[in-house]
Amino acid sequence: MAKAFFRLQKFLRRIQFLLFFLTAAYLMAGSLLLLQRTRLVLQQGSRGTPTNQALPVLEEMSRVGIMEPRSLQSPRPGPRLLVGMDALQEPALDQRHGPHWLVSRNSELRQLRRRWFHRFPSDQEPLQTAGFKAMKHTAEHKGTYMGCFTHDSRERTLKGAVFYDLRKMTVAHCQEACAERAYSYAGLAYGAECYCGNTLPAAAARPEECSSECKGERGSVCGGVDRLSVYSAEQLRAAAGPRRNVIYRGCFRAPENLTDTFPASLIQSNLTVEMCSEFCSKKEFPLAVIRGQECYCGYPTRRFPLREGTDGRRCSGPHNVSSAAGGEYCLVYQTPVQDTRCTDRKFLTTKSKVFVALSSFPGAGNTWARHLIEHATGYYTGSYYFDGALYNKGFKGEKDHWRSRRTICVKTHESGKTEIEMFDSAILLIRNPYKSLMAEFNRKYAGHLGYATDRNWQSKEWPDFVNSYASWWASHVLEWLKYGKRLLVVHYEDLKQSLIPKLKEMVEFLNVTVTEDRLLCVENNRDGNFKRSGAKRKNFEPFTQEMKALINSYILTVDEALRGRNFSGLPR
Repeated sequence: MAKAFFRLQKFLRRIQFLLFFLTAAYLMAGSLLLLQRTRLVLQQGSRGTPTNQALPVLEEMSRVGIMEPRSLQSPRPGPRLLVGMDALQEPALDQRHGPHWLVSRNSELRQLRRRWFHRFPSDQEPLQTAGFKAMKHTAEHKGTYMGCFTHDSRERTLKGAVFYDLRKMTVAHCQEACAERAYSYAGLAYGAECYCGNTLPAAAARPEECSSECKGERGSVCGGVDRLSVYSAEQLRAAAGPRRNVIYRGCFRAPENLTDTFPASLIQSNLTVEMCSEFCSKKEFPLAVIRGQECYCGYPTRRFPLREGTDGRRCSGPHNVSSAAGGEYCLVYQTPVQDTRCTDRKFLTTKSKVFVALSSFPGAGNTWARHLIEHATGYYTGSYYFDGALYNKGFKGEKDHWRSRRTICVKTHESGKTEIEMFDSAILLIRNPYKSLMAEFNRKYAGHLGYATDRNWQSKEWPDFVNSYASWWASHVLEWLKYGKRLLVVHYEDLKQSLIPKLKEMVEFLNVTVTEDRLLCVENNRDGNFKRSGAKRKNFEPFTQEMKALINSYILTVDEALRGRNFSGLPR
């Protein structure tokens, strides 16, 4: 018995020593890992964003309903998560064709609403500062600070153009934007919103009520909650010159009574385009109309819709103002001032009972259609994704959760059965696949407003892109025709050619009543903020014969499917 007890005691001593050794090794390994992790954090912190911001950002996104919680709960880095993580790698393009290929593509698309959020922290300055700096009106901007004023979004005093920039708004940026459009004052609110106008707000507020720091300029004041920090833009207006952004619209037959048609007028000897444009800009009118020595300011109306121009020679040349005094015809110029009759927008006051999609293939003009719908109806459109660039351009519905039903319709590129059946009805926007593919390729490599380089077009990505996306263009339409409950098919080319009639169809489909003047305002602001800048290359042909044969086969398939459902076929 004693011998057995001695053996047990000896065994326990060995186990005790072994446990002590393992514990020491574990602590040493943990210390080494901690030191290595600290070193990595310091290295990453020197490059920009602290690593410990990642989790709070994701949690905040989940809390406000922009990111779906299930994507945070899954530890497996599937396609839904990989695409959003700083967009480090583009997913390999699938070579298969047909609707089944969309399963993987749809998961990529779901990340479009998250990509901007994942990039957001890295674009900012580090959150840690050496101490809070008292906000002040910096001297970097040009112009006089006019003071803090009350701001009512429903009855704005600065009724001109409106801009948003959630990340980089500065006083100088707002001033320059307003000066370019010939406004005298620039007002900033909520740290990220810019308003323009030629009349100061009537109700002043206490200086301390303008306490929001500009998103892109530490230490500068950009208004507050329902408060405007107003700056003068007169110096920048003078530097821009009197002929800035004045566009010749054409020669038109003058209405019978110009004084009844146009609310402001000026008679001036030796009248010039610059003088008339400057006069109308100060009056905040988008049109400057010249007949001889007479200058008239106003908007496009039913009396003067600007739809049927005449031969420019009837006005004796676009710049020969003095010889245009025939009484029958007049010269029309677009001033830098924005037509504001259709710029007021809001969220629906009550939740929509009908959940409407604005569906299209990427590159088919969805953003442009949203611009038209918002300005025609006066209600924001939503999005299945989140694009910060679009939000900064005034699409406030981007920030609203797509299922909130507070928007008039919801943008989507999805084409899976489940995603389609979530909607009660849909506007299906279809564009020529050749144009759509080129537009999406440009967006992919140069953003919303740029063009892809020759190197991009000549790379291996372009043929791979066509092989994958061409089939997607076809299957997107086919799936919506198959599973969509109530559809309005709109062809991009028809919308561009006959804007007002097609826009009326879309507005009626959305069950909204609009005035003729509002539609004319939309037509006057038809391009919006997302028309690609720079010269487009003429006769540019990136498609090979093999690509054309593939795309043409899809065109015939889609055309046949549309006609089989009693919709108008593809425009020829």
